[in-house]
Amino acid sequence: MRTLLGKWQAAGWALLLGLAPLVSEAREKETRPNLLVILADDLGWGDVGFNGRKEWATPSLDRLASRGMILNRCYAAAPICGPSRACLLTGKYSIHHGVIRNDQDLPAAEVTIAEALRARGYRSALVGKWQHGKPRPGREEPVHPLDQGFDEFFGYTNSYEAMEKFPTTLWEGRDHVEVSGYIDDLITDRAIRFLDGVKGGPFFLDVSYLAPHFTIAAPADEVARHAGKFPEANSAYPLSATYAAMVTRLDRNIGRLLDELERRGLASNTLVVFASDNGATFEFASQGTSAALDSNRPLRGQKRTLWEGGIRIPAVVSWPGQIPAGKPSDEVVSLVDLMPTFLAAAGASLDPAWKLDGVDLLPALARGGHVPSRTLFWEWRQENANQLAAIRGDFKLLIQNGGKPELYDVAADVSERRDVSAIFPQVAKDLRGELDRWLASEDPRCRE
Repeated sequence: MRTLLGKWQAAGWALLLGLAPLVSEAREKETRPNLLVILADDLGWGDVGFNGRKEWATPSLDRLASRGMILNRCYAAAPICGPSRACLLTGKYSIHHGVIRNDQDLPAAEVTIAEALRARGYRSALVGKWQHGKPRPGREEPVHPLDQGFDEFFGYTNSYEAMEKFPTTLWEGRDHVEVSGYIDDLITDRAIRFLDGVKGGPFFLDVSYLAPHFTIAAPADEVARHAGKFPEANSAYPLSATYAAMVTRLDRNIGRLLDELERRGLASNTLVVFASDNGATFEFASQGTSAALDSNRPLRGQKRTLWEGGIRIPAVVSWPGQIPAGKPSDEVVSLVDLMPTFLAAAGASLDPAWKLDGVDLLPALARGGHVPSRTLFWEWRQENANQLAAIRGDFKLLIQNGGKPELYDVAADVSERRDVSAIFPQVAKDLRGELDRWLASEDPRCRE
């Protein structure tokens, strides 16, 4: 009897020991945060309530801001969609991942956030806008999101399709499917459907909306909410009201997504980052709306420029219990910091071979520290432009068309009205030297 009891005890211990790794893995999955990035398209600094917009309301984003941290000095890594999105996904500057124009494809060898998180058991989806260009040498087809670590994809695959606000077809994985409705509504529906399949494991979800990019169009019921509120060149085509409707519909959809996280009990363990891919545009496609509505106020410039209006973006980060609520940050951060920050939150290691340009922001945002002292860089040398910029702390060096470098204190002079290079010549000289060394590190793939 004692022998039999001993065998049962031994078997019991063996079973418990065998289950221990499974229990440990299950607990680790529960503690790994879900990671959600919500990206607007060409949304201006002054288009949101938490940055002072009064002409329309963005209650969902304002609520997110009150529960998280407003990033007062968050920068896109490029002043145009394709390069900026590639920077976000890879944690690298445009000249280091090879995408400096909208028509360039992300090299397949580049590691994305989704690929890096897969090893940590994350399920990933990209819903909305995936920007690819021409296939790289040696490839017949452009790189697809499913080739870059994402398990699911729904949306557009190039900037020309992304001009359609009421599409009839979109990509579901590698298949073209028929759809009907307003694009940002469809994106939200699909993002929520992704949550249905998560099944308790950690996820990375990239929700890349289309508002207020390019075509000025929105659902009629949303436009009606803004009718008569703005001067219109033609009352039959209330363009300013439609622009406002794109932003408020974006806010409603973000609210739907955040409410789903709450309803499913996921919000408390989800790190959320909201941002725009660059500043608002005043180009012909916006038909004068964002200029009339002063979308980048009080910043100077627009998309496709390296003035603050082109690269400083509205941004919020929220992680309940980890990042202080309602406390704004003036730390200088960039979308290249997203990948190392997400990986640190997930407990994943950075491979030195990736040569990331971004840094982990959690010590600064969650633990009250500061981002390490560094210089951020930009270039926009396409479409007959030749612009370079570098920022260290409060000082920004800007060079246009090979002209005299201009230096601005963008903390004291956010509208960049006063060139202070004569007051701080050494600062201007040092930043110019750093900028030249950065340009010398350009990857040959940029010229493909």
